[in-house]
Amino acid sequence: MSSTDEIDDSSAPLIEHLAELRNRLIHSVVAFLIGMIICFTVATPIFNFLTAPLCSVLAERGQDCDLIFISPQEGFFVAIKVSLLGGLILAFPYIALQMWRFVAPGLYKNEKGAFLPFLIASPFMFLLGASFAFFVVTPLAYDFFLGFQQFGGEGEAVVEGGMNAAPLSVVFQGSAQEYLNLTIKFIVAFGLCFQLPVLLTLMGKAGLVSAEGLGTVRKYAVVGILVLAALVTPPDVITQVILFVVVYGLYEISIFLVRRVEAKREAQLRADGYYDDEEEFDDPLMKEFDEDDEASK
Repeated sequence: MSSTDEIDDSSAPLIEHLAELRNRLIHSVVAFLIGMIICFTVATPIFNFLTAPLCSVLAERGQDCDLIFISPQEGFFVAIKVSLLGGLILAFPYIALQMWRFVAPGLYKNEKGAFLPFLIASPFMFLLGASFAFFVVTPLAYDFFLGFQQFGGEGEAVVEGGMNAAPLSVVFQGSAQEYLNLTIKFIVAFGLCFQLPVLLTLMGKAGLVSAEGLGTVRKYAVVGILVLAALVTPPDVITQVILFVVVYGLYEISIFLVRRVEAKREAQLRADGYYDDEEEFDDPLMKEFDEDDEASK
């Protein structure tokens, strides 16, 4: 067989894989578009749900929950952003299924059993982080931001010449698009942070990280988490401490999960006879026997 025939034979599977990947991507995009269209038809109720944290904070302050559009096209773009987020959430299970069906044929049975739990845990942890951000962190953040309002009834302004002027009021009249952008930022940031145990455990299963190594760099992880908390939360101590405590707790959970993965791997290697067990050399009697054997030689 000529070298040209060998190249043709080897390229055929690659073309088949690329064709399958193209079909999976097309199916995923179509599912995303369908989900986006569905969410676009109910964009207003979804947006009203997303405004719940803000409205609760304003209600506690005795204010109406009124958001405004500062440009003619803002309402349309708000509906588009709501549709994008909702469409991705609706279509994600089908997209994950397409990813799994593309990757699964190339995995061994034990690899499938190892990878599938992480594929299920990843969206669950994202939803958990997003829910934590929406129901806990976001109300605290907006309560902090709205604390800088200034109501005219609390005092009188004084102008030049000692004359009293009308009291100054600086109250919240928020842009719907700006509110949505900030809320989505919180949801996505916390959802990604909650992926930490999934990512580190998967890396531990692949042998890329170890529990001992994660414990050694713990002090650097603390600094990194503090920087992350400062970047993705408003500049108030409460929400920063909440994010730090949550992410650091996830880091410690990751170390525990990686340690369990290593223990299971070691037990499997022992059962298969591939693990070099050298514990017998720690026995004093064995050491004494070895010394006597060396002396006799």
